[in-house]
Amino acid sequence: MTLTTQFYTMLAMVGMGGWIGVALDTYGRFLKRPLRARWVIFINDFMFWVVQGLILFYLLLLVNEGELRIYIFLAVLCGYAAYQSLLKGIYIRVLERLIQTSLSIYRFMLKVCHILFVKPIVGLVQLIIVVILGTLNFLWRITKWAFQILYSLVKILLAPVRVLVRILWKLVPFTIRNFLTKNIVRLAGFSKKIKNIASKIKAWWLRIKKK
Repeated sequence: MTLTTQFYTMLAMVGMGGWIGVALDTYGRFLKRPLRARWVIFINDFMFWVVQGLILFYLLLLVNEGELRIYIFLAVLCGYAAYQSLLKGIYIRVLERLIQTSLSIYRFMLKVCHILFVKPIVGLVQLIIVVILGTLNFLWRITKWAFQILYSLVKILLAPVRVLVRILWKLVPFTIRNFLTKNIVRLAGFSKKIKNIASKIKAWWLRIKKK
């Protein structure tokens, strides 16, 4: 390995150490360990370090054809330490600012979509519902008004018939009227008894079903 290759390898590994620091802070910021289950943290940590290892060895493969030396790990450690001491605070502030900016843009886009798409659709649906309800109410009022007129006409037309029936009823002998009245009362009582029996049978059947 030539000196130039070693120099490039050192620079790459120092950069890789800084990258690991950046990746760790970013990963920790989004993972939120106190809110996660242990098995989730374990799987995420394992995948994180596998990815970092693959990136490290791929970078080594590009720089020095994958040759490992002790100073490579020292360079990674130096890069990580340099990031922790010099750049960590700046990066965390920048990361938080980027996150807040992204959230603000996301909320703004949601509001825009809500104003441009959701509100018009909701307003259109509400308008359709109002039109349908108004039409049904209008038709109901017309129908009700027509039935009232029809009822009044029928009542007027049947008024002579009612008078005639009353006159004929008065002409019927008292004994026949009394007989008819008693039979009507008996039929009403019989009908009431049938309803009571039916309700008792229904209650009995419901009790059997519950058991």
